[in-house]
Amino acid sequence: MIDFETLKAGSKAAMARALAQVEQSPDARETLDLLNRAYTEPKAHVIGITGPPGVGKSTLTNALIAQWRAQGRTVGVIAVDPSSRRTRGALLGDRTRFTTDPEDQGIFVRSMAARDRLGGLAGLTVAGMVLMRAVYDVVLIETVGVGQSETDIVGVADTVLFCVQPGSGDSLQFIKAGIVEIPHIVAITKADMGAPARRAMSDMKGALNLAGRMGTDPWDIPVLLLSSMHKQGIEELVSAFDTHVTFLKDNGFLNSARHTQAKQWLEEAVREKFGRIGMQRVMSQLDISPSESPFERLFTISESFKLLFRAS
Repeated sequence: MIDFETLKAGSKAAMARALAQVEQSPDARETLDLLNRAYTEPKAHVIGITGPPGVGKSTLTNALIAQWRAQGRTVGVIAVDPSSRRTRGALLGDRTRFTTDPEDQGIFVRSMAARDRLGGLAGLTVAGMVLMRAVYDVVLIETVGVGQSETDIVGVADTVLFCVQPGSGDSLQFIKAGIVEIPHIVAITKADMGAPARRAMSDMKGALNLAGRMGTDPWDIPVLLLSSMHKQGIEELVSAFDTHVTFLKDNGFLNSARHTQAKQWLEEAVREKFGRIGMQRVMSQLDISPSESPFERLFTISESFKLLFRAS
């Protein structure tokens, strides 16, 4: 079993072992203690990248990694790949587009298979994010290629980037998508296409206006044109990420958002572990304070159920 201080030292081997420990023994006391410690000592800005298949998320992730490493920032990446509903297998091919140096201790990439989960994330994503958030300067989560309603990323990331490909729809098409309600930044990819990219930018701004996300929100959502292949707009995007996390901190939104995410994760974890009847029995125990860790509370609830089953 790995301890928090070993993890905090930042070696890639330690992070790999910690993730393996979480995957193999998610309910063990040692595992929950590790997650609890990591949860209470966050360091990173957590960024989620979402968008439809083929929009260029992996290529953009590669460009962002290079930009952050050039600035001296350490980066943890979680790349979620789709799984076959028939065989439950996954290619885990997103990382093949990354050109990172395997000897660079400042970058750690973990691929995860979505398996039977909907919503764009994997079962290990939250735990992996919590561990990486305590170690790296930036944690980047790349979702499965999503459609109109997969919005789980908003329950994990501090900043959500929605990638849009030119020619993928007009304002009405975007406003039908529940996903237009969650981004803090929008990127029109493949800007080198010219006029179609500018049209997509206009349509996206129209969709955000129709959804009430521009002008009324406290955060003015930037819509940026970028081309990962031509390194166009990457610096502006990184600057937008930094501006957003500063906005969250200055207005007291960051900690409250993370607390809401933790409570949602706890509810989902209890529902998955104990089912609907279990949820009814522990509803009064789900209201955690901002200073509490959801992992510690989950252990308490799990122990309560063990005693209940023994008594019965």
